Amino acid sequence: MKTRKKNWKAMLLASATAFAVLPLSSAVAQDYNPKMNTLEALGISIEGMKPSDPILSAEEFAHGKAIFFERCAGCHGVLRKGATGKPLTVDLTRSEDKGYDYLKDFITYGSPAGMPNWGTSGELTEDEVGIMARYVMVDPPQPPEFGMPEIKKSWKLIVAPEDRPTKKMNDLDIDNLFSVTLRDAGQIALIDGSTYKIVTVIDTGYAVHISRISASGRYLYVIGRDAKINMIDLWMEVPATVAELKVGSEARSVETSKYEGYEDKYAIAGAYWPPQYVIMDGDTLEPLKVESTRGMTYDTQEFHPEPRVASIVASHYKPEFVVNVKETGKVLMIDYSDIKNLNVTEIEAERYLHDGGFDSTGRYFLVAANARNKVAVIDTKEDKLVALVDTQGVKPHPGRGANLVHPTYGPVWVTSHLGDETLALIGTDPEGHPDQAWKVVQQLEGLGGGALFVKSHPKSAHLYVDAPLNPDAETSGSVGVFNIADLTKEEPEYTTLPIAQWADIKEGQPRVVQGEFNKAGNEIWFSVWNGKDKESAIVVVDDKTLTLKTVIKDPRLITPTGKFNVYNTRADVY
Repeated sequence: MKTRKKNWKAMLLASATAFAVLPLSSAVAQDYNPKMNTLEALGISIEGMKPSDPILSAEEFAHGKAIFFERCAGCHGVLRKGATGKPLTVDLTRSEDKGYDYLKDFITYGSPAGMPNWGTSGELTEDEVGIMARYVMVDPPQPPEFGMPEIKKSWKLIVAPEDRPTKKMNDLDIDNLFSVTLRDAGQIALIDGSTYKIVTVIDTGYAVHISRISASGRYLYVIGRDAKINMIDLWMEVPATVAELKVGSEARSVETSKYEGYEDKYAIAGAYWPPQYVIMDGDTLEPLKVESTRGMTYDTQEFHPEPRVASIVASHYKPEFVVNVKETGKVLMIDYSDIKNLNVTEIEAERYLHDGGFDSTGRYFLVAANARNKVAVIDTKEDKLVALVDTQGVKPHPGRGANLVHPTYGPVWVTSHLGDETLALIGTDPEGHPDQAWKVVQQLEGLGGGALFVKSHPKSAHLYVDAPLNPDAETSGSVGVFNIADLTKEEPEYTTLPIAQWADIKEGQPRVVQGEFNKAGNEIWFSVWNGKDKESAIVVVDDKTLTLKTVIKDPRLITPTGKFNVYNTRADVY
């Protein structure tokens, strides 16, 4: 490992059109007639093609549709109106300053601003890059609605509550289990945090986005980007799915009720398409209520057809879910004490809300409005917006963020950025450090643009940051580590850990993503995420010495990405 500091600002492209890596179900239908989409009819000229040629054949359109919904729609939107990524509407993609060659180059090479290098990484073939450049130059297909009849039809109660174990039937230390997303396999792996062995692999929806734990610690809820939820009973001899449900075509978030007296009573999931949230029975996933989030934007008061539900957390202070709606810029405080007479407090925050996490007290929820370069701070005790913090960086992307005690400024919460190398440290102690509260108290320079997650732990002396979307192979295969005690220096430097090198993977461009601590807080796990047909791994690092502890390899570890330690996830430790 080595210590270095690298300035990636010079590497950022002038244009920050960002395709993203967050998928959508490909089960979206629309008629496509190639004869009506010739280059001449669309007013497009592409070298090597005649004006009478269709821009895409029916087969190419279907292939492009699947790729877009699996790889791009999460940031650009189903209707391509943009959010984290720029809009990809046809008035822009067919314009003189964009066009086929521009789109093809950008898809191929990416940028540190958050655009993966789909072509040079080998994720897409040269032909597929060409298809995608042409696909975004035709009108997007309109996905179907998915209301309560469709939701109920998808519900499967595999093991009823009365037929489940009445006591824990295995000898697992459940609190130290890791739920690991096997992204492209449509599975999760449960890995024992002590033995580093896979306990079981469970089929799920496509590309699980998050795992959440019930208040009791017994049930694991995971949601795929295809909006499928699996409810997994960790008490079973071999943990397995006991209920399933789909809440739409694309989704990102699931959570359970945690307030005293309501533990495990309800679950909630938010969909990207259709834009809605669904409240379910916490024991069975039976859908009880579906609510649309379509409506007016908070600022311009204009109707938006696609306000997607991003992150959801459960309040520690009230029987409420905190639901963040991207395009309208609203935070919904949903009172689940009486779902028949649902009471929703609407907080105007900022567009476009994405991921976030609690401060160290669990009172304040900080959520990134990444396309506006801000973090909104929500007081979950008073149900109000406390502050909008300009992060002084490009596209904050914190995951759940990182809480630590700064040697000068006291408790802070940290976010990294997709679009540049900076990390923003935001003061979170309005009583002990009122002058620093809800302000960026320090800015650090990390590995480079394309960071997705920062991580620390109450027992750790370190702050970690990844950069998996950076097109540089060395950068995307490493993590940067700051010593918290060194944050008093004028320009703190980070230590680089060559995680992908430690994994000793011979083929592909493995990307290192999402550090997650074990329950004890003395080691941190990183996913080494490679192509579906190539070897991947998980690297475990000793937090005290910053040295390699072990490498977990198994043929079943296909495209591992997010990891969620049961205890840390349940207790909101990050």
